[in-house]
Amino acid sequence: MDDDEQDVLAGVGPRLRSLRRARGASLTDLAAETGLTPSTLSRLENGKRRPTLEQLLPLARAYRVPLDDLVGARHTGDPRIHLRPVTHRGMTFVPLTRHAGGIQAYKVIYPPASQWGRPTPRTHEGYEWFYVMRGEVDFRLGDRRLRMGPGEAAEFDTRVPHWIGSAVEQPAELLTLIGVQGERVHLALSDD
Repeated sequence: MDDDEQDVLAGVGPRLRSLRRARGASLTDLAAETGLTPSTLSRLENGKRRPTLEQLLPLARAYRVPLDDLVGARHTGDPRIHLRPVTHRGMTFVPLTRHAGGIQAYKVIYPPASQWGRPTPRTHEGYEWFYVMRGEVDFRLGDRRLRMGPGEAAEFDTRVPHWIGSAVEQPAELLTLIGVQGERVHLALSDD
């Protein structure tokens, strides 16, 4: 094993500890979620045990981060995302993230209003944010009905019945973030 590989492995423990503490979880909490024992997790965090793939995979899932982030792998190759758009219920979803779990980003294109049938509000687990990039949007959340235009944004708990569609005879384009329940978007602002 060369020095670069040693450095990568040495950095795993502190990253694991930092992720767990940022989440406010105990070793026991994490053990219950990953199937690893608290003592194994402690030894991994303290660098007393070299991580295996079988240990890192459940940890990456629990922390909702790519495996590369746990090991501090250098980013190589093409950073562009080449995922295919998906059409569902007349809407076109363009994925902007390629890893599963955590917050997912999409560009969503809603067809003109005349192509919608009767609005059917739906619910599901999670939390959603959207930003109107182009067009006019009819946004229904519970008993409220809002019309939103470019530059406007909304955030809501997706357990509340909701529906979004174009309000006019042109498509509407939104930037949408969808996260599992309890996740929130955090902004880090600096004076630099």
